[in-house]
Formats: sequence, C-alpha cells, structure tokens
Amino acid sequence: MRYNQLGRTGLFVSELCLGTMTFGGGEGIWRQIGDLQQADSERLVGRALDAGINFIDTADVYSQGISEQITGQALKNLKVPRDKVVVATKVFGETGKGPNMRGASRYHIMDGIKASLARLQLDHIDLYQIHGFDPATPIEETVRALDTLVQHGHVRYVGVSNWAAWQIVKALGIAERHGLARFETLQAYYTIAGRDLERELGPMLVAEGLGLMVWSPLAGGLLSGKYGREQKGEQGSRRTTFDFPPVNKERAYDCIDVMRGIAETKKVSVAQVALAWLLHQRSVMSVIVGAKKVEQLDDNIAATQVELNADELSKLDAVSALPSEYPGWMLERQGEIRRDQIKASRG
Repeated sequence: MRYNQLGRTGLFVSELCLGTMTFGGGEGIWRQIGDLQQADSERLVGRALDAGINFIDTADVYSQGISEQITGQALKNLKVPRDKVVVATKVFGETGKGPNMRGASRYHIMDGIKASLARLQLDHIDLYQIHGFDPATPIEETVRALDTLVQHGHVRYVGVSNWAAWQIVKALGIAERHGLARFETLQAYYTIAGRDLERELGPMLVAEGLGLMVWSPLAGGLLSGKYGREQKGEQGSRRTTFDFPPVNKERAYDCIDVMRGIAETKKVSVAQVALAWLLHQRSVMSVIVGAKKVEQLDDNIAATQVELNADELSKLDAVSALPSEYPGWMLERQGEIRRDQIKASRG
C-alpha cells in the first residue's frame, strides 16, 4: 500500500480509501446500494486497516446518518488509535425537512459538523468535505464557515466534492485572498469508462495542487467483470437495481473487452485492471473502494499490486479516449509549438 500527500498538506493517506456507502441500508437507494449492519461493516473496516488502508470516507446523508454511526462504533469496537486513521465525511445533503437543513450555508455546516462528530464519536474530523455545489449560498460564506471549523479544531482539513473547476478555483482565490483554509481535495467521479474529469478538473487539480479522491471507480459496478455486451449481471446486483452513474455503455463495453484481455494475461480480475489504471493516473491521490463482502474488498486491495506496462496503458488509453471537444482541440493545436520548445529545453 502506497501513501500519498493529501493535497499540499503534510498528511499522508493510503492510495485506497474505504468507502462506507454500503453501511446501514435503510430506505430508497441506500438499501439498493448496501445494507451492511455493524458486525459485517466492522469486518470490512478491520480488513481494510489490516491491509494498510488508513483512510475512511463517509457522509452525513449515507443511510440517513447510520453509516457515520456504524463507522464510528466500528473504530471504537476495534480499538483503533485515533492517530492511526484519517476520517473523512461530508456535509451538504438534506438531513431534515426544514428549509435550512441542506446546502453549504454557515447555518447548515455548523449544525452538520456537530451531528457528524456525535455520530462518529470523535472530537475532530480529519477531512470535512462539501458534498455538492449550493447555488443558494455564496462561495465565500461556505469557505469562511469551513475556516471557522478549522480554527476551532473541529476539522483538520477541508475538501469539496462534485464541483466544477471554475467553482473550485474561485473558492481557492477567496481562501488565498483572505488567508482562510483552502480546499485540499476534490472527491469526484472518474473511471476508465468515464474520463470527463480530464477536460477541466484534471488539469486544475495538478495546477493547484489538490488531491483527487475517486468515487465509483468501477462505474457503479459496471467494470466489476460481471458485465459486458453478453453479460447483464446478476439479478439484484448494484447496476440492475440502481443504474448510476450514467455511462456510455458501448464505450464501457469496449473498455471491458480490452481490460478482460489484460486481466486474463495477468491472471487478475477485470476490476483490478480498472482500479490499477486509475492508480497510474497522475492526478489521483486515493481511490475510494466500497464493498458488501470481504472477498470483494480483498479483490480491490489486490489492485495495488497490479503493474500496467506502457503498452497496456496505451491500449487502455486508446479505447477509453474522450471525443475531442472545444476548446481542447484548439488548445492542442495552438500549443503544439510551445510544447515542443519546452521538451527541447529539457533535453
């Protein structure tokens, strides 16, 4: 297990992060995603920690808060020293029926942190993330509220999830101008079958030094190896009950065909190849893996040992390449001479 810096900070987190969306169950989509209760969830947490994963991600809305409760109790029952685990959670989603029980306002953030700390049974959160963009709240209000939490010691670092590049850069500018805690991470959707992040977010992450936490690295199970043009998955499996995130299925099946060949050569699973491809990407800090069974988690953990050579990476990049879009194709054309100059200057 390798460890990477969390953004520009001095904190190091494992290249795999245990996601807890499968903990708790409940109603609606949460039951479809997973309904692991305390004992089964604890086994996953223990296995992850034994494998060297020191990073756990949850959110206040997962199973209406039950995921945070189970995660906190698991750490307590397993007697995990606080300095041995980096705990991340998120705020933004609806936590009640009132008009102010959602969003990224100071009001909701201040209430959200208290509730999350209580459910997790912790005195601080290591990484507190805004779970989505709030069009009703000025970005500066959100940034200042998060800085207050850092100053009070409730939160060590702050991050964001599911924001556009321009929104993140605006927040970074506000933080720099006023000397406030800045976003250190972005949690975003990224898979070999869905590389949209590379258009704007990827270059921004590298330029600004943010760490990328990848959610749904197997595209909601589509890249697990159970699916293909002739394989529709088992009845009741994740993709058959909750078809999310949206994916261009034909392009995904093309990717699966190539990954299956590589997997057979290396005697590994298709899922391991999909995860290994992500771990080879420059912008990726940590890949969030969730599971319902220890065997699934073990398979995901084994991806850290899969090395892809230049030829294999080239084949995977080619089959999953994004269609050209403006202004990308114009930037590529106009910048060619200057890029050549840079290469020449570096020998």
